[in-house]
Amino acid sequence: MKLRCILSIFFTFSFLGIYAQSTASEQVIRFELDAPQLQSKKGIWVYLPKNYENSGKTYSVIYMHDAQNLFDNTTSYVGEWEIDEYLDSVSDDETIIVGIEHGNEKRIDELTPYEHEKYGGGKGDQYIDFIIKTLKPYIEKDYRVKAGAQNTAVFGSSLGGLISLYAIIKHPDVFGAAGIFSPALWINPEIYRLVEQSEIPSTSRFYFLTGSDEGESMVPDQERMVTLLKVKGVDEKRIFDKVIDGGKHNEAFWSDQFPDAYKWIVKQ
Repeated sequence: MKLRCILSIFFTFSFLGIYAQSTASEQVIRFELDAPQLQSKKGIWVYLPKNYENSGKTYSVIYMHDAQNLFDNTTSYVGEWEIDEYLDSVSDDETIIVGIEHGNEKRIDELTPYEHEKYGGGKGDQYIDFIIKTLKPYIEKDYRVKAGAQNTAVFGSSLGGLISLYAIIKHPDVFGAAGIFSPALWINPEIYRLVEQSEIPSTSRFYFLTGSDEGESMVPDQERMVTLLKVKGVDEKRIFDKVIDGGKHNEAFWSDQFPDAYKWIVKQ
């Protein structure tokens, strides 16, 4: 079950979409950006609110992982989150979504902060450095965004949930909130020690979600982490802890739950 959870959103068979029509909204832009920290290029997807061009406003930003699965069925191996469809329906949306494509066979490397003896990985710091030192400055230069951690969130599922938790704990001055869906805490249990040893600002906010049918350790692992955060002094009002009966480890589950998480993160 654990290996299936890791592999469930690894691969993007984009070649299968050559003859398919993109389902991405007109509000979505895709480009490539050099990622010197990872010695590669990264595909970046940006969703701009419908009123962006004419409003002159500045916007909060959510950085999300596994961009291939967020907006477009033709690039997703296992279905999309339909984030753009949802946000297109929100009349007062004032948030820019920045999606970062996973590295296919390098996904474990990028989204795990610690090396696993069986599955490898452990380059999460380089990945987060790319977001903070390369991607974020680019976004802030080219788009109208609000400054400060209180206006910047990080969000992902599975390994993306793990690295989102790691990012907000290691860099609370950059990320003020984290969407943590189905976090693969089992692959890097060292993260519990990191939380134990870290100073967590009273302003940090955490949205946790898991399903009862994701594997026997998923719910207990999340409960352990939520309890630890509370012991560290995080106010219960700044932690949303959600377990869905029958929820499975897949895009359909995360897509269904995204609107509630989004509203909690941006409205707090």
